[in-house]
Amino acid sequence: MQNKIDIAAEEIAMFCRLQMYVKKELPIRSSEMGVLIYIHKQDGDVTPLMISNFFQIAKPSVTAMISELIKKGYLIKVPSVTDRRSYTVSITNEGHELVQSTRDEYYKIIELLKEKMGPENFEAFLKLIHSANQILKEVRG
Repeated sequence: MQNKIDIAAEEIAMFCRLQMYVKKELPIRSSEMGVLIYIHKQDGDVTPLMISNFFQIAKPSVTAMISELIKKGYLIKVPSVTDRRSYTVSITNEGHELVQSTRDEYYKIIELLKEKMGPENFEAFLKLIHSANQILKEVRG
């Protein structure tokens, strides 16, 4: 008989796998999609440091993702007028279209969960996910 930790690990892994396949035909990696979505949601200029801080990943990793997204036509680099080494990134029309189509698919899944779980269970689910995220952020420090 499995213990509760084993069962929890299997359930969490299954949930993550099912979510990973929401939009199978993505032309970019999911981490790059996360960066595109982040930039899409921002009102002002976005720097690599902002992305690094938000995702809590190293700046060289962000630079590599930005380079790929530029190469694929989803982002453009805007050099700083005051510091030649600094730059911001902006999302292209193609990037906006990709985010919108993916977002629509993703939201369909969230709406399905909300509908099938019911409002109270869905709210509890969100609170638990938020709590888990906070704990993992603290541990990650």
